[in-house]
Amino acid sequence: MVRNIGVSVISPRKTCEDELCPFHGTLSVRGKLLTGIVSSAKAPKMVVVSREYPRPTPKFKRFQRSRSKVHAYLPPCVDVKEGDEVRIAECRPLSKTVSFVVIEVNNKDGDRS
Repeated sequence: MVRNIGVSVISPRKTCEDELCPFHGTLSVRGKLLTGIVSSAKAPKMVVVSREYPRPTPKFKRFQRSRSKVHAYLPPCVDVKEGDEVRIAECRPLSKTVSFVVIEVNNKDGDRS
């Protein structure tokens, strides 16, 4: 049974028994929704999401490109590989650096999971 997380996303096809999964467990999502590209998926239950955003430079009245990395928890029911575009949602702090969870994947192939 898939739980309604309060965000309009396509729920994963696989099921899991993970307590920290927003779809099949009890983890609630709140706050910010971010999109980015997975730059590292080497850890078993965590991914590093790289985001690019414009930052204003007041002296030259222009924008400068900036990057930031966000660590996000990866539930077992979501399949992610490096280079995928993902949508992450804020949740309670799960560890020292992880306060986001992956909720949707937009693969480059066009199919979603």
